[in-house]
Amino acid sequence: MAEKSAKWTLFCVVVAQILSVALSSDHHCVWYGVCGIGEDGRFKNCPYDGAAKLLDSEGQKLLQKWCPHFKTMDTCCDTAQLKNMDTGITLAANFLQRCPSCMTNLIRHICEFTCSPEQSRFVEVADLGALHNGTEYVNGINVYVTEKYLSGTYNSCRGVSVPATGQLAFDLMCGEWGSSRCSAQKWFHFMGDAEGNPFVPLQMNYISNNVPVGYEAMDPPLIPCNVSAAPGVPPCSCVDCEASCPAPPPEKPAVEPFTLLGNDGMAVTMSIVFCIGVAVFLLGLYCCSARNRSNIASLMMGEGADPVGQRLAGLDQSRIALGADEEDSPLRSKRSSVASAEGAVVPRQVGPENASYVEKVGAAMDRLLEDLFRHLGVYCATKPWLVLFLGLCVLVGLGHGIKYMKVTTDPVELWASPTSCSRVEREFYDAAFEPFYRTEQIIVHATGLPSIVHNTSNGPIEFGPIFHREFLLALRQLQQQITQLGQDEGQGLEKICYAPLTEAGKPATHTSQCIVQSVWGYFQDDEEKFEEVDEDIEGFEVNYMDHIKMCTQNPYDPDQCLAPYGGPIEPGIVFGGFGARTGESSSLNYERATAAILTFLVRNHHNKTLLGPALDWERRFIAFMQNWTATSKPDFMDVAFTSERSIEDELERGSHSDVITIFVSYIIMFGYIAISLGQMNSCARLLVDSKITLGLGGVVIVLASVVCSVGLFGFVGVPATLIIIEVIPFLVLAVGVDNIFILVQTHQREGRQPYESHAEHIGRILGQVGPSMLLTSVSESCCFFLGALSDMPAVRAFALYAGMALLVDFLLQVTCFVSLLSLDTLRQRANRLDVCCWVQGPKADAGADSDTEGILYKFFKVLYVPLLMHKVVRALVMVVFFGWLCASIAVIPHVDVGLDQELSMPQDSYVLKYFKNLKEFLSMGPPVYFVVVPKGEAADFSQPEMQNAICGGQNCHQDSLVTQVFTASRRPRSSYLAKPPSSWLDDYFDWSGAEKCCQFRPENGSFCPHRAPGCQMCLIEKDNKTGRPSPQAFNHFLPFFLADNPSPSCAKAGHAAYGQAVVIKPDGRVGPSYFMTYHTILKTSADYYGAMAAARELSAEIEDSVNEHLPEGAHVKVFPYSVFYVFYEQYLTMWPDTLRSLGISIAAIFVVTVLLMGLDIVSSLVTTLTIVMIVTDIGGLMYWWGISLNAVSLVNLVMAVGIAVEFCSHLVHSFAVSVEETRVARVTDALVNMGSSVFSGITLTKFGGILVLALAKSQIFQVFYFRMYLGIVLFGAAHGLIFLPVLLSYVGPPMNRQKLANRSRQVTCGGTVVQVSERKRSCRWEQELQEMVVPAREENRA
Repeated sequence: MAEKSAKWTLFCVVVAQILSVALSSDHHCVWYGVCGIGEDGRFKNCPYDGAAKLLDSEGQKLLQKWCPHFKTMDTCCDTAQLKNMDTGITLAANFLQRCPSCMTNLIRHICEFTCSPEQSRFVEVADLGALHNGTEYVNGINVYVTEKYLSGTYNSCRGVSVPATGQLAFDLMCGEWGSSRCSAQKWFHFMGDAEGNPFVPLQMNYISNNVPVGYEAMDPPLIPCNVSAAPGVPPCSCVDCEASCPAPPPEKPAVEPFTLLGNDGMAVTMSIVFCIGVAVFLLGLYCCSARNRSNIASLMMGEGADPVGQRLAGLDQSRIALGADEEDSPLRSKRSSVASAEGAVVPRQVGPENASYVEKVGAAMDRLLEDLFRHLGVYCATKPWLVLFLGLCVLVGLGHGIKYMKVTTDPVELWASPTSCSRVEREFYDAAFEPFYRTEQIIVHATGLPSIVHNTSNGPIEFGPIFHREFLLALRQLQQQITQLGQDEGQGLEKICYAPLTEAGKPATHTSQCIVQSVWGYFQDDEEKFEEVDEDIEGFEVNYMDHIKMCTQNPYDPDQCLAPYGGPIEPGIVFGGFGARTGESSSLNYERATAAILTFLVRNHHNKTLLGPALDWERRFIAFMQNWTATSKPDFMDVAFTSERSIEDELERGSHSDVITIFVSYIIMFGYIAISLGQMNSCARLLVDSKITLGLGGVVIVLASVVCSVGLFGFVGVPATLIIIEVIPFLVLAVGVDNIFILVQTHQREGRQPYESHAEHIGRILGQVGPSMLLTSVSESCCFFLGALSDMPAVRAFALYAGMALLVDFLLQVTCFVSLLSLDTLRQRANRLDVCCWVQGPKADAGADSDTEGILYKFFKVLYVPLLMHKVVRALVMVVFFGWLCASIAVIPHVDVGLDQELSMPQDSYVLKYFKNLKEFLSMGPPVYFVVVPKGEAADFSQPEMQNAICGGQNCHQDSLVTQVFTASRRPRSSYLAKPPSSWLDDYFDWSGAEKCCQFRPENGSFCPHRAPGCQMCLIEKDNKTGRPSPQAFNHFLPFFLADNPSPSCAKAGHAAYGQAVVIKPDGRVGPSYFMTYHTILKTSADYYGAMAAARELSAEIEDSVNEHLPEGAHVKVFPYSVFYVFYEQYLTMWPDTLRSLGISIAAIFVVTVLLMGLDIVSSLVTTLTIVMIVTDIGGLMYWWGISLNAVSLVNLVMAVGIAVEFCSHLVHSFAVSVEETRVARVTDALVNMGSSVFSGITLTKFGGILVLALAKSQIFQVFYFRMYLGIVLFGAAHGLIFLPVLLSYVGPPMNRQKLANRSRQVTCGGTVVQVSERKRSCRWEQELQEMVVPAREENRA
């Protein structure tokens, strides 16, 4: 039975073979040979239904070149047809030969329907035509092919990339559909569409369904793209075949925000801290009630006496009687007067035997500084004119340096450190490749125009309002007017424009050679072509909208869409507002655009002296656009524009435009200072007791200190910035005016004693307040000088200028201003009018009491201080300020980092409008360049090891540079890369593999363009394994590739795309080169510095992987570069930079305070804590008021530290030297005497001037100066005058026993020190003191 079955099977096979042979004999050719050229310029094949014919030798070579699978040389094509096929396949190979599997699959069916001896089996002649001589030709065929083959071939080719453009091959080879909407059927339809594809010789209809009887569907074998097409041929690379890619590493998980209990983690944490802190504080207060008061509790309540105070007062419950005693004796100053609860004066006795070493050092430091300033004050008051003359000499000498001052306005010079990575990389890129081209751009938005519904055979298509005919014609007119700018003067656009397709080394000669990205490029700037109207086979009108849609799908269409300069028009650049999200242009509906964009590219130069013509043209362009917008703009257009120079121009203009606002602000502050320093005891003596001249003198000294600082650094050569000119006078006024108020008001309150001369009185006052002025000034100067350690040039320059100005201001105040105070005191005593000092005024009424305290002083003394020192109020203050601190800490991490471009422009700036339109309509990200710098002799691009580590095609490593960038572009959300990279190396390999692309001049062997006549093809030596040029040939012919302009027959020529991308060293080897791609759409500061961080991370990974593949001694440096990196690098480290700058400044203040306050650690800690709270709360204000953290706000924060010293240090110093017996009493003493001066000297002085800044035109002034300055002053006043006194009342430093002992034993009378055994407090003490002091004074004078 089995034997019969086997025989039957054999019989069936034989019958099948016989039938197959019989059937095959019925198949024949459908064409053979070329009849001629038709009217469309294409070769026409002759119809033929006979048997296949033998090819000649030339034809056999061509057949084996493309169709090696053919086993017979009897074909249905002749050599002429094979030559035409060779030309057509070569065009496709320009884009697809990177993937051998794709090319093999595609060519297989072309070989079959062109030359197969069995053509009639799967090819049907569908249409015949006739030449002019009557000869028939095949005008159309039906090609029957299986769906499996169509889909398999499409899938093997769909991922093939075009490195020069960063697009997919199907963006260029799938007609109007592009790669995003392409499919197997659409691709093969386009390849057979004779009407829509100029490279198709005849109409070919690919049919996969409903194959007629008598025909079979062709089903050639398929090779997947990740499988080798032939032995020894590698499969397609990852860049061209997704199946070849290794499994991608998992994306890094997004950083999750810190949360607790489902809410913001910091807010919850600080809420818990606040609750615990308040509970502990209130519990401590409760435990320290009057019933259970321990020593510790007493200290916490601030009412228990210090051990020293107890021995001084003899009573634990003594209190200060505010205003109870007005005394003239220096031993009964307000700082030392104490009364018991009953009002009796308590005698004090103390000795130094229990003073610690630190207390003795502190007392010695205090006495030394007091004596130093007292002697200085006496000298300045004795010889005021000499001191003023010397001060004038210093001012003139240092001020002379202003003539050497250089003001920096270049944003790069301001905000990018010369040693920062982005600055160094920018300099390297500009020097190696020339700077990124200059951009002149216009965004035209349609207003009042509706969308257009255009009916087509594919259904209605909605076009945006900018596609109205009148809109596009107006746009063309504007474009033509711009291109004609400067033509009459011989300074037209063609003199400066970027024209990449001109012959290497030669400038453009006509504006048509310039890159102008405009929708009119799709019509070659031809209005007649724009007006062309046709009708499709279904009767629908075909007009300019159909043409635009077709070109947006395939901008590289050489027959329809290339611009006059010879290159493509990128739809993502010329259209805006069409719903772009990720920057992947292939998936966007450009026809829905609501804005049209004109972009003119201008050559840039590393040598800035060559930019003169470009700057002149840009100036002309701006003037034209401003005039056109005002006078000629159609009503249906809204226009925004900019040029490369616009930002710098507008920054400078904005600074000048706010000069009046700043001037008014300073005038208000100057006026307040001049008026408020004086006293009004009677209307008759108003002009005598006023201090206008003295106040103006103090202001002049403040300005003189700024002049000296600027002049000094002008000599040194440190460039200034506009921030210095705008901010430092404000800062020095805040510090200097405070010192002026303290000095003058102390002089007014501490009247001249009967035993003092005028100079001695001035000396005593300066000795009293000088140490406090020294403390604040040195603290602030050190704070700013250490702030100069910042890498940011603007911050460093500000810190240097500010530190020096504050130091000079202090020196001038303790010398020149003291001299002015001496002269003004003499004027007032002589009853001469202020300002008009030569006029004698009325004498003071001898019977009238002179009010030396002032309204503000009385307010503090009688109302404010008693209220603040109330137990309940103090506790409430601590709770409120602690809650404020916790709230600020909770929101500080959420402060935005960056500076939106709009804020940098004045409100009336045309650039501001451009920035707003750019954010709304921007549809393409900026380009980014991955720069490769070979290091070492072994790092040679001609060597396979180097090539494989960089390239993205066959034989390249899976972790090569191109492959890694390509892989990153597949995840744009995290990489911020929108497209695969362009690769000159891969395109060079393809170009060198094309026979007719490389040509040379036979007479000298030099380069010859491939389309030039009289040239010969290059004989490029190839590597047998890879097909790449040999090392010698690689270096020799690379300049040819970089000089050759692309064409349809040689699309990979590199001059247009890579003319500036490769640096060739003198020895012929490749130096630095770059690989370009595009970022995704970036709109916010976070987008920009996020893209930069991602690119740097990717570059680091690429550098490591590339170097792993290189031989020993070879190394490459890889870094990303984009034109915006240099401006946004600061934001990558803005928080660490801010914390470091503030930390250094605050640490400097702490150290200086410790030293100048005699190693008083507690006072220093209290001061530092309050300053930290002020800065922290300003950080909270930045979040609540929408102030971002950037270089400008960092400068303000550093300045806030300096101004905070003024609010804190004076009060803490006054508290430390007070000799009252309790902390509350000492705080009361310090706040009454020092608080009013601080309040009037800083808060009120600045408040009026700051309010004026709200009227500034510059948004930077409104946001970063008005808002932050207002916060600095108000928050500083609140902490310094409310929180700090309460804090001192709880944890203030104990009294210095050595200072107190010194105070109890000595009295300074003129220049003589008189020892007193005890400080008696009786009504007879004044008389006894005078009887003792006057003889000593007379003796001293003798």
